[in-house]
Amino acid sequence: MKIVVYEARQDERTELDCQSRELGVELTVTSEVPTLENAGLAEGCLGISILGQGRIDAALLDAWRAMGVEYLSTRTVGYDHIDLAHAKAVGIRVCNASYAPNGVADFTVMLLLMCLRHYKQAMWRGQVNDFSLQGLQGREMKDLTVGIIGTGKIGTQVIRNLSGFGCRIIAFDKYENPAVKQLVTYVDFETLLAQADVISLHMPLLDSNRHIIDREAIAKMKDGVVILNCSRGELADIEALVEGIESEKIGALGMDTCEGDEGIIHEDHRTDILPNRNWFYLHQFRNVIMTQHMAFYTDAAVTSMVRCGIRGIWEMAHGERCETELNK
Repeated sequence: MKIVVYEARQDERTELDCQSRELGVELTVTSEVPTLENAGLAEGCLGISILGQGRIDAALLDAWRAMGVEYLSTRTVGYDHIDLAHAKAVGIRVCNASYAPNGVADFTVMLLLMCLRHYKQAMWRGQVNDFSLQGLQGREMKDLTVGIIGTGKIGTQVIRNLSGFGCRIIAFDKYENPAVKQLVTYVDFETLLAQADVISLHMPLLDSNRHIIDREAIAKMKDGVVILNCSRGELADIEALVEGIESEKIGALGMDTCEGDEGIIHEDHRTDILPNRNWFYLHQFRNVIMTQHMAFYTDAAVTSMVRCGIRGIWEMAHGERCETELNK
């Protein structure tokens, strides 16, 4: 069986080689992002594995299907970059990746602490030997109400991490999770917006929750609210975030992902001219921390993502149960 692996990073190569040997599959490995222009790399392949920088639309799926591709895996948990409905319509089965929630949950709490203690500004000052304290007075977690939007695996682990800090934790989710009901108080969305000092997003991106954080939602929040996003950038309207920071309605942002980061993250752009004004304008504020979509990026998670990416295709092709199959 042949599989083409798009968007392969150097840190994935060892596990890709391991999976190729263990499963007896032939891998064609490229760092290119999938497009119609390079779709021909999949000629003669039964499966394709990708990351999340390309848009897998109907035209690209049609091109791959015409070449005989039957299986597609994304080595990411998120899958909103794939037209799942069209994939199913043309007969391409799709799976995503899974990994333990600890890395993203730990990163979320790190961003929260950095926001509360003004670490970005403190770090900048330290680089020029300015060790003054003015403007750096922080807040303590025990005095805060933290609102978690989405209590799946990652949201649940964030709650567990936070439970030792003594903060009050409230949560909103369409489906309450029995595993955390002793640690949180479930409330409706409007109540969470009104009561939370910190709001952290942990939801997959769906049409129903795109821009769940918009101007109207921010207006209902406490003055000085801290917003964290280690999930999907499009959950929050970037223009509303900019306005919230400018007006000081938002006290701080901790963003590992932000709307408009496609084509920016995971690349070195030091000599490039990039047109995304909102993204770079938001990035420069002293109370905005924006990392390069790296909350997931641990040794354990990368290994799991590669395994899911190759084994998922192998399992679907061999009639075995693929736990991460999406469009059954």
